[in-house]
Amino acid sequence: MRHKLLILSLALGLLTAPLICAQNKDAAKKNDKNSESDSMITVEQAYLNSIEGVMIKEMVAAEGRDSKRVALQYIEEALNEGRQSEEIQVALSTLATEGLSTVVREDGRVVNNYPEIRRRACELLGQMGTDKAKDSLVTVMYTDNEPSVITAAVKSLGDIGKNDNDEVFNMINWIARKFDTVNPTSSLALEILNTFEKMSGSIINKKDMFETVMRIANNYNYVTPVRTRAYEVMRSISNSNTNTDQKKNK
Repeated sequence: MRHKLLILSLALGLLTAPLICAQNKDAAKKNDKNSESDSMITVEQAYLNSIEGVMIKEMVAAEGRDSKRVALQYIEEALNEGRQSEEIQVALSTLATEGLSTVVREDGRVVNNYPEIRRRACELLGQMGTDKAKDSLVTVMYTDNEPSVITAAVKSLGDIGKNDNDEVFNMINWIARKFDTVNPTSSLALEILNTFEKMSGSIINKKDMFETVMRIANNYNYVTPVRTRAYEVMRSISNSNTNTDQKKNK
């Protein structure tokens, strides 16, 4: 009986072996086709990205507000779909300083000063989150004086969260002091407070941070909710530092 079962098993093995081999070959062919398809998709996507980059570049370079607004819409869609490129980075950096680094004049008047374009570009740079985006935002803060643009740049820097050797903190702190004196703006002060709270763990010069927060809290040029927020941030930062010190001492 055992011999019969063994013979039957061997027979079934011989009969099914060609079928298994054929299935393996078919699977290999399918994998090859999938690999070819993936490579074709990659090439196609690269081509589409290059076309997209050219379109965005042309729209950014074109005169007038409308073309730049459309460029920002294209860029926003690309970023929302997870597409980033060097062309998008360059386009956003250019738009973030439109009317500042590149000035177009007619009859002695600047005709390409578009704060709303610069503001939106700063917001999208924050969405990119790269080192180059961070550098572009720091440049904006050096060159721009429009509170709405600076506010967007501060928020984006807080979202990116990079602060090597207090580079970003020092820039934001300088902005806080500058606007405190020249043009106190509640919306900007609020964003500075929020960003300090986000970045407090990476800030080395905590003394200057505390001084700036307290200065905002005691500046009655700012609306009450902003001054209240300053006290909240002060408590939050103090508690965070206390917890950190306790962990170090354990």
